[in-house]
Amino acid sequence: MPLATHHLGTEQSMLPPIVLIHGFASSAAEDFINTGWGEALAAAGRTAIAVDLPGHGDSPAIASAANATASAVIAAILSAAAAEFPAGELDVIGYSLGGRLGWELPGADARVRRVVLGGTSPFEPFAAVDPAELSAALSGAAPGNPLVGIMAGMISAPGRDTASLAQLIPGLASEPFTPATGGPEVPTLLVAGSEDHMTQGIESLVEALPQATLTRVPGDHRGALDSPEFRAAALEFLAQ
Repeated sequence: MPLATHHLGTEQSMLPPIVLIHGFASSAAEDFINTGWGEALAAAGRTAIAVDLPGHGDSPAIASAANATASAVIAAILSAAAAEFPAGELDVIGYSLGGRLGWELPGADARVRRVVLGGTSPFEPFAAVDPAELSAALSGAAPGNPLVGIMAGMISAPGRDTASLAQLIPGLASEPFTPATGGPEVPTLLVAGSEDHMTQGIESLVEALPQATLTRVPGDHRGALDSPEFRAAALEFLAQ
């Protein structure tokens, strides 16, 4: 599936381009374009593309859960990156769902040189969401599972492609995030907000990787990504 991409930073850079991957029920614009990343990338002399995931932003809708597995989404991200940057190494910054997908990118493409994974949970949330209960919640029924209620609220917010996101949840759940079975072997920086409860246990991800470090920045799950400390830490790490 072709994905929409957006250019950020500078066109002239001696360092590898960066692929930016946003979080669930967000977009490239909300997570990166409108939050100061473009200016920070340009100041650091980096070029980047921000990818809209399937069913998000300007990318196509999701026809079925079978087309929205983690492996299918990862393949689409790499295809978009290859179309923009057909040769040479790549760096990656992924946040939240983007961090979960970024975890697998180095294993799927040897071009990936370094990765920054922010707001990443060591647990798989989508597998705990019953699609039937989610559908009922979207129709107004009170869900028994609080997580279903949270997901229903996220995907039905204004501007969201609710039908696509409802397909993405079981698609990702069909290939759950299992960090214990492997992860990036390239240098990896994990970033967690000091008040982000979604990253509880992130230390286990660091311990699972051969070349990983962890840094904490101010903010909750949303605020951490928007913080200048996150941008500075990520760009300093990728400049090495």
